[in-house]
Amino acid sequence: MNPAQAQRFKQAQGLLQSGQRAQALSIAEALTQQAAQAVDAWQLLGMCLADDGRQAEANAAFERALALLPGNATVSRNYGISLARHGKALRAQDRLEAAEPVLRKALALSPEQASAWVDLGAVLRLLGRIDEALSAYRQAEELLRRRGVDAPELQDAINGVLADAGRTAEALAGARRLVARHPGHAPAHETLGNLLWENGATLAPGEDPLDALRAAARAQPDNRALQLAFVRMLVATKNADEAIALLTPLRRREPGNAMLEWFAADALDTLQQHEQAAPLYAAAARGELGVLPEFLNAHARHAFRTERFDLAARCAEKAVRLDPHNQEGWSHLGTAWRLAGDEREHWLFDYEKLVGYVEIAPPPGFNDLPAFLHALAATLDAMHGATREPVNQSVRGGTQTAGQLFGRSDTVIDAAQAALSNAVETWLATMPVDPTHPFLSRRRREIRFAGSWSVKLRSSGHHSNHIHTKGWASSAFYVALPGSVLASDATSCAGWIQFGQPLESLGLDLPPRRLIQPRPGHLALFPSYMWHGTVPFDDPESRLTIAFDVQPKN
Repeated sequence: MNPAQAQRFKQAQGLLQSGQRAQALSIAEALTQQAAQAVDAWQLLGMCLADDGRQAEANAAFERALALLPGNATVSRNYGISLARHGKALRAQDRLEAAEPVLRKALALSPEQASAWVDLGAVLRLLGRIDEALSAYRQAEELLRRRGVDAPELQDAINGVLADAGRTAEALAGARRLVARHPGHAPAHETLGNLLWENGATLAPGEDPLDALRAAARAQPDNRALQLAFVRMLVATKNADEAIALLTPLRRREPGNAMLEWFAADALDTLQQHEQAAPLYAAAARGELGVLPEFLNAHARHAFRTERFDLAARCAEKAVRLDPHNQEGWSHLGTAWRLAGDEREHWLFDYEKLVGYVEIAPPPGFNDLPAFLHALAATLDAMHGATREPVNQSVRGGTQTAGQLFGRSDTVIDAAQAALSNAVETWLATMPVDPTHPFLSRRRREIRFAGSWSVKLRSSGHHSNHIHTKGWASSAFYVALPGSVLASDATSCAGWIQFGQPLESLGLDLPPRRLIQPRPGHLALFPSYMWHGTVPFDDPESRLTIAFDVQPKN
């Protein structure tokens, strides 16, 4: 570039740094035309285009710069930073399969980006590739260690991945070290509490799983995040009395705080003190929480409990208007329609048409379905190392595997994923498309897994009635069933899956709309907003299933 062009280059850099994107981009485009062999001009154009959200064009500009000066460290670093930002955005949009190659290329160009390694680890963890996720996190950990940075968020993620991998003792030890080193870091305390809740009977016998979090909250009364983390855990574990006692000084310190009012209302509702909860919900609804679907759903639950079905309907209608894909909002709206005798309940739920029940084909490599189910049961059994159900899940009297089940480096799990994916797509192909329907309007030829896990219920175990907030279609695949379930009939329905009966704590006297008797190798499929649960069974044998949520692939 000549001196005048160099001056314009510096001007564009300043404009870009000050957020004047359009002006900077205009100068960069002119410079690449005037000085087509100038590496800096193409690099600047790449940075401007990336900042403008035009990533494909930005990549082309950076590639042009590297073609002019192969291996240049500055161009590679800036190109890598640009790709890392794009990969982070894709991850935030839940486009995990698209984010992975972008992040990998970013790190190939600029491997010193600790944050990109963290993003890659998070993406891989969500894809179920646990070993690769841990490796990415370790890369970030080493880079930060060299810089003298102690990142508790990263260490907490590493502990979570160790738990996903079944290395629970390591995860628990890591969580204990982390809260000792960072006593004010609330997520680390939550991780420790959850690990102790599920695994404490074997790894820390006699220890109250809430003691460490309780002690930390008492020692740090001004740590708001820690106080709220403890409140959440108390409500989730049915210790609502203690939650209210903890919230009292917080609410006194911050009168009118809508979030604290919501927490207190939820705790009071848990204790069935609905009259005291009602004004707190109403006050919170008048503020900024009144446009938050999560709060609207909580308010609807309260309205059902107090038999204000018109209020429940209004809350649900607003929730789905704000978020048309909000599964809990649709579930509440359909329930309100049912209570009002509104025929739209049947349009929304249609328990015959929208509940599928199919037998899967044995995957390649297995002679028949029983052989496959036997191998799958052995694999899953080894993954059920916990002694009780997770907090805030539907499982009662059983265990649930940690992390994503699908995506792991296991041939039997891979075979199950492929067989189940084929079964889902075959079932969906039989569904009509209805542009007015919240489920049928989103039907696509292909799906992606949004979550996957296994559940092992013991005798008297069951799933409480629930929905899946992160899904579009959900499932139950039967791997191994006790004799009492196989021999049950329509009179006892022991171990059967039921649809249409709302969450028990809503206090609604509504029977299920449809029940299905499980059979090994069969897959139940249904919209994620549809209430479903299971009937308890009495048998020394376990009831072993795989469940997953899917989203339509665009």
